[in-house]
Amino acid sequence: MSKTVVAIIGCGTIANSAHIPAYLANSDAEIKYFCDIRKERAEQAAEKYGCGIAIEDYRVILDDPDVEAVSICTPNHCHASIAIDCMRAGKHVLCEKPAARTYEEALEMQKVQHETGMTLNIGVVNRFNTGVNIIKKMIEDGELGDLYHVYVSFRAQRSIPGLGGDFTTKAVAGGGALIDWGVHFLDIVMYCAGDPEPQTVTGQTYCKLGKDMKNYSYLNMWAGPPNYEGTYDVDDFVTAMIRTAGPSITVNGAWAQNIGVDEMYIDFLGDKAGIRLQYGAEFTIYSAKHGALLESTPKFTKTDHFRNEINSFLACVKSGERLPSHIDTVILTAKMIQAIYDSSDQGREISFVKEGARA
Repeated sequence: MSKTVVAIIGCGTIANSAHIPAYLANSDAEIKYFCDIRKERAEQAAEKYGCGIAIEDYRVILDDPDVEAVSICTPNHCHASIAIDCMRAGKHVLCEKPAARTYEEALEMQKVQHETGMTLNIGVVNRFNTGVNIIKKMIEDGELGDLYHVYVSFRAQRSIPGLGGDFTTKAVAGGGALIDWGVHFLDIVMYCAGDPEPQTVTGQTYCKLGKDMKNYSYLNMWAGPPNYEGTYDVDDFVTAMIRTAGPSITVNGAWAQNIGVDEMYIDFLGDKAGIRLQYGAEFTIYSAKHGALLESTPKFTKTDHFRNEINSFLACVKSGERLPSHIDTVILTAKMIQAIYDSSDQGREISFVKEGARA
């Protein structure tokens, strides 16, 4: 079988830490292009990995019939336009999360995927995580009983990324802590719970600790350094309540809070058992039997979820298989995130339930 020819669009952190190494580790992939509007970053990638052509205009990729698949690793505001152009040019797409800045943009991406029939997967990498898939199977097998509620916490003391840069500029990123961290946490919940349709959403976002940029105190800053002449107009704290056709979901998230404890976990609450998943780590099961309370932490062999994701993407390019990260599934997370922002802006609950349809 011939190798799948791939292009990387956007040569920043996520491309270098995850996508590029995963493609290089797969013997069925060949990277032909590294593309970045800062051409020096594309050139650095080509030199570092000893392959590929460095370019700054992704339209070169569109015109190359050899390229079958692309990874889009750009800032959020470019996701929709580049993905749409690539699909219309006959390229299969793996686009980093979030799908887009807004639900409307994500819907347009989905529309073009349906029109072209090209693959469009979103980089919700936890759907390829070993532990997450074990939890999903336990829920499906009824080991938790009735999964009635899920609590989500992604809270850190002072972790605003690149203050004044792309991450904190709404026109570029679409939002802050919710769209950056919350997309992963909410997607895990949706995946494990069987992707239930959202019904109502109430949320509130806050732009507080980073707003006075020059007086923002921190120990370190990923995606830094700070640019005090830049923009900070996104959320650094969010809270929400979501009703779905399955469990209810509550959310508390913060890039920055005045509490010095990081809490990055998800609680799955069933009437037979509960699970606390520490994000990116182990999970613990809590239950009761014969009058005793039980607690256990399963041990299992982990595989790299980025490699699992890339390997699955390359396989589906050849087979046409629909992956769990397909836009038709991930669109639900985009819908919920948009509803949280809309609820906060409008000061009301957002409902997706038709009048008279609710029990």
